[in-house]
Amino acid sequence: MSTENTTQRADGVRLRAGDAELTVHPENGCRIGSLRVGGTELLRQGDKYGCFPMVPWCGRTDQGRFRNGGHLHQLPVNSPPHAIHGTGRDLRWRTARTGTAAAAFTYDLSDPAAPWPYPGQVTQLVELAEDGGSLTLTMGVEAAGDSFPAQAGWHPWFLRNLGEGGDVRIDFAPEWQEERGADHLPTGRRITPLPGPWDDCFGMPRGVEVTLTWPGRLELTVASRAEWVVVYDEQEEAVCVEPQSGPPNGLNTAPRLVTPIDPLEVSTTWSWRTP
Repeated sequence: MSTENTTQRADGVRLRAGDAELTVHPENGCRIGSLRVGGTELLRQGDKYGCFPMVPWCGRTDQGRFRNGGHLHQLPVNSPPHAIHGTGRDLRWRTARTGTAAAAFTYDLSDPAAPWPYPGQVTQLVELAEDGGSLTLTMGVEAAGDSFPAQAGWHPWFLRNLGEGGDVRIDFAPEWQEERGADHLPTGRRITPLPGPWDDCFGMPRGVEVTLTWPGRLELTVASRAEWVVVYDEQEEAVCVEPQSGPPNGLNTAPRLVTPIDPLEVSTTWSWRTP
């Protein structure tokens, strides 16, 4: 990697290795706006799509409220009646360093554009493998003062169809599905996984492993040591496979405390191969 680079380029930060290339847009929530393998775009295009980091929480938080000890906090209700997908996707991140195939980005949790009630820092590292056969994303959440619950994960919009060969097939073997209530939050009951279509959270305690197969074109596996994944395939254009450090509403139901000596770190690797 090169030395520190704090400039924000309007066309994003471009990385390349082998026949893979991607563009990160730190000014637009540090989302990956494009991922091309062998010249084929894998992600749905548009300012709201690509692949964005979910931080400092994932999915929906009930009524936008969470407790930390005796303190009740109100988050922005950006998907009424809930707060959804964190605030990191709404902010301009700082480009900390860049190289040919890897880059690092940060933002302050207390950014006034979308403040979180506790000081700290979020870092995202984006790395293409030297052979261009995989992408690893790593996110860290650090506390600068009081401890607080947090989550981190990713929300990629993979194209349902790559232009030929038919729609993508999603294969995975979760141990359970979180029952979804009428309010779209997990009820707390674990059920036998149901067939799709899904907008649901699944438990994979031995680690996330989900394979997307575009017949005759590409096979891509989303893997993570995280134990939770949300799969969303209710739209015509794209499907989402979202590895994350906790379930929706986890700030309340499964809090993972971040402390000054115990940051939260999560990573995912997408590996692909062509027929």
